[in-house]
Amino acid sequence: MTFEEHVERALASLPPELLDAVRNVEITVEDEHPDDPDLFGLYEGVPLPERGDWAGSLPDRIRIFRLPLVESFPDPRHLEDEIRITVLHELAHYFGLDEERLDELGFS
Repeated sequence: MTFEEHVERALASLPPELLDAVRNVEITVEDEHPDDPDLFGLYEGVPLPERGDWAGSLPDRIRIFRLPLVESFPDPRHLEDEIRITVLHELAHYFGLDEERLDELGFS
């Protein structure tokens, strides 16, 4: 399975009501963040609870960084788990959860 397929699988694992709520979000896979090569993922946008009218706004973006994940988790099963955790972590930011709450939920 390719890295991108793992990302798609993580998205597909969301409950339908959450998946239906993910709108206007671009999810991309990139090799690494240019300023922070150890970063696994990054959410860029305005969290859902803070939005007003988003007519005409650019999509939010979630970037998943392949190289730090692959290098940190050489075992394929652990890699798949960490890709899923990273995707869910960044989606949680989209839904308005902060780092403290993510730590409490085990998604840090």
